[in-house]
Amino acid sequence: MKSPSPSRLGEVIGALRRGTVPQAGLDLLAVGLQRFEPTLSDELDATRLGRGHFKAVRGDYGCGKTFFGRWLQEHARARGFATTEIQASETETPLHRMETVYRRLCERLTTSDGDGAFRSVIDGWFYTLEQDALADGRIDPEDATALVQATDVLMERRLTSVTRVAPAFSAALRAYRQALLREEAATAEGLIAWVAGQPTVAAGVKRVAGIQGAIDHFGATSFLAGLLTILRDCGYAGMVLVLDEVETLQRMRGDTRDKGLNALRQWLDEIDAGRFPGLYLLVTGTPAFFDGPQGAQRLPPLAQRLHTDFATNPRFDNPRAVQVRLPGFGIESLCEVGRKVRDLYARQSQVPGRIQSLADDAYVADLAAAVTGQLGGKVGIAPRLFLKKLVADVLDRVDQFPDFDPRTHYALTVSDTELTVTERAARGARGVDDIELET
Repeated sequence: MKSPSPSRLGEVIGALRRGTVPQAGLDLLAVGLQRFEPTLSDELDATRLGRGHFKAVRGDYGCGKTFFGRWLQEHARARGFATTEIQASETETPLHRMETVYRRLCERLTTSDGDGAFRSVIDGWFYTLEQDALADGRIDPEDATALVQATDVLMERRLTSVTRVAPAFSAALRAYRQALLREEAATAEGLIAWVAGQPTVAAGVKRVAGIQGAIDHFGATSFLAGLLTILRDCGYAGMVLVLDEVETLQRMRGDTRDKGLNALRQWLDEIDAGRFPGLYLLVTGTPAFFDGPQGAQRLPPLAQRLHTDFATNPRFDNPRAVQVRLPGFGIESLCEVGRKVRDLYARQSQVPGRIQSLADDAYVADLAAAVTGQLGGKVGIAPRLFLKKLVADVLDRVDQFPDFDPRTHYALTVSDTELTVTERAARGARGVDDIELET
């Protein structure tokens, strides 16, 4: 493995110290995901060729669904994809409101150059048009007027397919380009915000492009198709969209839940119908969402599309199936990821020898067992807290204090205030049957 940069190491260690999933560098921590890599690579290659793809990932709380989604995004960006991640929410991102989903998607669009990439993608597309216009050699690069005219002709040709499905999308892009050429920064800002789905754009700005109102549900669907076209035109392989924590649908009002489930069904059907070429959609949820009466089973057409027969032995699960399951963390997996984190920490420490000797494999195993014991023996929900304790309470102190010995000076304490609802329930359980998992 290529040695990670100090900044990358710092981002990973910092996220673990806060008890969150790192945004990048997840390949450094991945445990047990290698068996999915060949299939995911094949599916991304098919998406690159202009197909759409859908995948569902199931797993109990703490088994790494969010980690899996971000790990896939990191792999996809390395293969030339743009990526984005959305958490389902009744108030902020209801799945049946496509205009809201589209807005969140644009806000969180990420490429290999960084996040917040929507405007840079659009600007990059116009730059690509200029380079293509110059490529045939008939335009003098010094003739700005001729270059603008040739680029406009090429833009209209490229927008033909977009205009058929989203004429307002094309109109706003034309007006945005003209505003840039006239150096009207405020107008350009307003137009690009409108294209990204923002609802509060001044009426005067919209009049410049001959558009009105905000993007509605059906308009947002067409705008997504237009964005996919532009991404491919810019040289991106496509887009990976992760819908995380769809199990939250089960806790929503009945009408909102049913609309959200139907929205998922529509996503699947439209991807199968080729409406979104270049889109790879990953949905994550708990087993209760996929199998329970308040989840996918509530809408039979959705349940049929997601149904997968899992092997009795998880070793023989089919990674090519529409739905895959993540195995829960065992104590060995917990120790393995702990050793990886310790070794990563040592790389950026001034005293790597102390890190390796005082937090040796035996100590990592003892800490994993102690944290698991605090959570009612439920290993599956221990990784977040275990890694936070390992980094913030043990490795940071070994690194900073020359006389600190974790076996002598540290006793594990777990406060209810640092636990999630599920972790608190596990801590107070008399047995595993008393643990109520978040669904």
